[in-house]
Amino acid sequence: MSAIIRKIVTVVEETQMEMGRQVSPPTRRAAAIAVIENPFAGRYVEDLSPLIAIGEELGELLSKRAVAALGIDGAKAQSYGKAAAVGENGELEHAAAILHPKMGAPVRKVLGKGAALIPSSKKRSGPGTTLDIPLGHKDAAFVRSHFDGMEVQINDAPRANEIMVAVAVTDSGRPLPRVGGLTVAEVKGEDGLR
Repeated sequence: MSAIIRKIVTVVEETQMEMGRQVSPPTRRAAAIAVIENPFAGRYVEDLSPLIAIGEELGELLSKRAVAALGIDGAKAQSYGKAAAVGENGELEHAAAILHPKMGAPVRKVLGKGAALIPSSKKRSGPGTTLDIPLGHKDAAFVRSHFDGMEVQINDAPRANEIMVAVAVTDSGRPLPRVGGLTVAEVKGEDGLR
């Protein structure tokens, strides 16, 4: 089963100044969001494998769109995250089926690696909901400068029988990071932690 997509929205956020200080180079985040039909809205279904396949499909599509929006090669991406919101006739397990079993592999392929877990969030909500996409360094979870998030919203999604699915990538960490921890230069990228 392929996703029935109503719309795709891509958002790029670039921070050039923070607390009166120039951010150089600017920090940039991009999110690609698909609004899809929920094939299981309004009913309990034991086998969610069609949604798992949709997650794999969307992982590739959305990560390619987010990387293209940043105008970088996927290997240059530093952080990533994913999120989904099901409409009121869906259940959280529908979002989990899309986000967890198979979405990660195509995202990692587009980014050229990704040893760390992809941070994620899910919720049930209605049109205009804010989707908070947690972000973390793609190869090392202990890089504190990359503990972050990106907020996205689509005014008419998700409708009751839809799911809003997002993948976000960045080309850097937070603007002006200064809380210590592992630096990007120290990343080994072997165990997903350091």
